[in-house]
Amino acid sequence: MFNHDGHNGHNENKMLDCSEDLIASVLDCAFEVHRELGPGLLESVYEYAMAVELAEKHIAFERQVAIDVVYKGRSLGLGSRADIVVDGRLLVELKAVDALSPYHLAQTMTYLRLLKLKRGLLLNFNKRLMKEGIKRVAL
Repeated sequence: MFNHDGHNGHNENKMLDCSEDLIASVLDCAFEVHRELGPGLLESVYEYAMAVELAEKHIAFERQVAIDVVYKGRSLGLGSRADIVVDGRLLVELKAVDALSPYHLAQTMTYLRLLKLKRGLLLNFNKRLMKEGIKRVAL
């Protein structure tokens, strides 16, 4: 499971939040990636480009963060992977689809719960304008 710095067994249920400034910085990166690349590429291309942008702005992040699913106290092994977790506090899920579906939203909310994060961004790069592909998600 994703390990948040400073957490111990006593804080297991505490959800981590992030600042609006961090969200704005990540969205600036997404706008820049979309400006440079436009729609129509694979999700993995946008993920790599976002990593480049975040690194250039000196924003801490991890890619392909393992999400452990625990059922009745037992780990089921690797459940899935989050595309990007920024500063250990903000989930960023990337899509390159015609339209975001209820499944995409449910997946993002489940990832937030499992990672113990309060907020995330669901970004669909396959839109003519990036602002049309942004969905803020919060628990």
